[in-house]
Amino acid sequence: MMRLRAGGRPADGGPPRWRREFPYRQDADDLVSRREFLRFTVLGSAALFAGTVVLAALGTLTGRRRGTPAPVVRADAVAPGEAVYFEYPGPGDQAVLINTGSGFVAYSQKCTHLACAVYYQREQGRLFCPCHDGVFALETGEPVAGPPQRRLPRIRLEERDGMIYALEETP
Repeated sequence: MMRLRAGGRPADGGPPRWRREFPYRQDADDLVSRREFLRFTVLGSAALFAGTVVLAALGTLTGRRRGTPAPVVRADAVAPGEAVYFEYPGPGDQAVLINTGSGFVAYSQKCTHLACAVYYQREQGRLFCPCHDGVFALETGEPVAGPPQRRLPRIRLEERDGMIYALEETP
């Protein structure tokens, strides 16, 4: 155990403990020059930028549609103005199907702001995210109020033999 004098100096007269633990001595601080440090930061930033460009390009090249056709509900089981919640495109992916009176629409229930659950509000005729008061248009899924900037992912539907099928989710 090290004995300390007043002021934090060791009793043996050496430098304070905090200075001894520092890995470089004052005369060795030129191990990395300013020019080398600047070169490293510029090259590192360029590499991050290039990676971002590559990921953005891959995102536009690959199809972002998800899901396979799956039955949702019988068309006559959903009255005009009513909604049915279901899982699509996979287990645990929540979605909502709404009979608008003029047809059916379906969206992912995941808010595009912070992924909170979006709910159908029949009285207001809208989709609502209670986390930050985000509001989406029922017909298009476009944000109309609150912080969301992107529309809800839409689920393409098809009606066959009185049954509604979810075909794919599109961004």
